[in-house]
Amino acid sequence: MSLFIFGLGYSAMHYVTTRAAHERVTGTVRTAEKAQSVREAHPNIEALLFDAPAIDPPIKDRVASATHLLVSIPPEESGDPVLAHFAEAIACAQHLDPIVYLSTVGVYGDHRGAWIDETAATEPNSSRNHARVIAEDAWRAFGARTGKKITILRLAGIYGPGRNALVNLRERKARRIVKPGQVFNRIHVEDIARTIEAAFTPDAPSGIFNVTDDEPAPPQDVIAYAAELLGMKPPPEIPFESADLTPMARSFYSSNKHVSNRRLKEQLGVSLAYPTYRAGLAAFAAEFEPAAHLPR
Repeated sequence: MSLFIFGLGYSAMHYVTTRAAHERVTGTVRTAEKAQSVREAHPNIEALLFDAPAIDPPIKDRVASATHLLVSIPPEESGDPVLAHFAEAIACAQHLDPIVYLSTVGVYGDHRGAWIDETAATEPNSSRNHARVIAEDAWRAFGARTGKKITILRLAGIYGPGRNALVNLRERKARRIVKPGQVFNRIHVEDIARTIEAAFTPDAPSGIFNVTDDEPAPPQDVIAYAAELLGMKPPPEIPFESADLTPMARSFYSSNKHVSNRRLKEQLGVSLAYPTYRAGLAAFAAEFEPAAHLPR
């Protein structure tokens, strides 16, 4: 078994280091410095450079011999970079069948707080999510053309070790921005890893799956609960209208929806380790010092 990963980012690295059972693992990074750091920290992972036009020559050979492919690289305005440079190599990989593409629930756009599932229309309201829809369509068309099995995982907001509300509070970066009725979907990185593992299982169904927890929630509630776990007073609420946000951060609030994970559980058979943000944050709480010892 040989796994090739386009994009050794946060989610892909968690999968590889905690759940992947492949004999060979090769993945791409965007800088020579990152490649070196991956090799030093994880000698079993072959890290290669892919940041066009810089492309390590061994990539095509490794793709050709891969049995499993994970794509975790965001699309560009010109299209999906993996298909742009390696479509032929992937199509000709004789032993490669499962291809898992990591996308985002952002492709749905705004559904005014309604519950939606994978049958909902994709109505992206940003250029980056529009590019995701185009990339998804391109991968599905590639699968239809080549006979390769394509599974698209639409991820909710990712959190996990080193990247969560407790860390933001400790670093004094957390803000409780309130927009009435607004909810966001979340997913723990461990549950992303479980889902990738399920998608790579022989005879697993292909298609599109929402990867989100059971409880979309207002962002201010998450911060308040994290503060409670740390025994500290939560930051004051800030009305959305007066919040100092970057254009990208503000754009997240333009989409409001409750995303269902029923298909994830019923068809892929995924059992979530952290079905709510409370379960996920509580698991991290023991790693943090009490509020009295936090920097002020």
